[in-house]
Amino acid sequence: MAGAFGYARTRYDLSMRIGEQTLFPAVRASEDAAAILAPGISCRHQITDATGRLALHPVEWLASMVVG
Repeated sequence: MAGAFGYARTRYDLSMRIGEQTLFPAVRASEDAAAILAPGISCRHQITDATGRLALHPVEWLASMVVG
C-alpha cells in the first residue's frame, strides 16, 4: 500500500491488485493461529480489509508474549 498511496481513490484498486500477487494469498493460506505482523498502519489496514485477518504491529505482538 505504501502509506496513503494505496488509499487514494485513483490507486486503491492498484494497491489491492499488488497485494493479491503474493501477500494476501499468503495471509489467507496461513494457519488461523499464526500471527500476521506488519509495521505500517496502512499495511495492517490493507491486510485486514483484504483478508479479514487482524495484522499486528511487531511491538504489539512482542508485548503480547510478555508473561506477567
